Amino acid sequence: MISELSERERTILGKLSENGAVTVAALAQDLGLSEVTIRGDLKELEDKGWLNRTRGGATPAIHRDIMERQRERPEQKNAIARAAAALIQDGDVIMIEAGTTTALIARYLMGKRDIHIVTNSTLVFSYARMNPNLQITMTGGEFRRPTESLVGPIALQTIARLNVRLAFVGTDGFTLERGITTHLMEGAEIVKAMKVHTETTVLVADSSKYGKLGFSTVLPLSDLDLIITDDGLGDGAARDLAEAGIAVRRESAGIKNLELPVRN
Repeated sequence: MISELSERERTILGKLSENGAVTVAALAQDLGLSEVTIRGDLKELEDKGWLNRTRGGATPAIHRDIMERQRERPEQKNAIARAAAALIQDGDVIMIEAGTTTALIARYLMGKRDIHIVTNSTLVFSYARMNPNLQITMTGGEFRRPTESLVGPIALQTIARLNVRLAFVGTDGFTLERGITTHLMEGAEIVKAMKVHTETTVLVADSSKYGKLGFSTVLPLSDLDLIITDDGLGDGAARDLAEAGIAVRRESAGIKNLELPVRN
């Protein structure tokens, strides 16, 4: 996660995101460090999965769009992911949809046992694969680099064969009027399929997404069992959602114990 990196490592990734590639010589000059030190930094970042070293420099290991989104609101996203992970019980089978916030949930499952994750997210896989207590099922499908996701008929067929207790989904925007929305039509189909095959659907989205609209409407907010966001969501918006019967939890940097809402 971005928040686990040093300030210098974040600076290097920022330049990588802006330029699409970096050179050892340019980084050494910009940061006032030796090329030996920069090469060491690049090796560390490669080991962490952030970049691929090349002769004299480095290129991103993930799409620039993903890198930019990971740098946005990391404290809020991590608080939301921690709260979502707190809902998961030992022995659970869950689905996690592709997204930078949803993917972080896998990082907070240490200490839980016998968790089976079904996901279309390569980010989730990269976060979860080193945890021996997690079983991972990838949906398969067509790979979309800008979202690090697997989509299309194969992904939908896999989801349609499974039934889980919890599904965690993301969004490009959500409003009371239009529900959750996305810019990627194929991603909308993934979320709809997960909704059908889960007992409880949880939206995880930072407060900056509220009021924004994506190209395609995915689900009305009434189809969600819970929205986990951060305390940047204003009291007025929270009150409007509550009055519409939408269960919302606003998380700060602290960890809170959550209980699922009860639907009548």
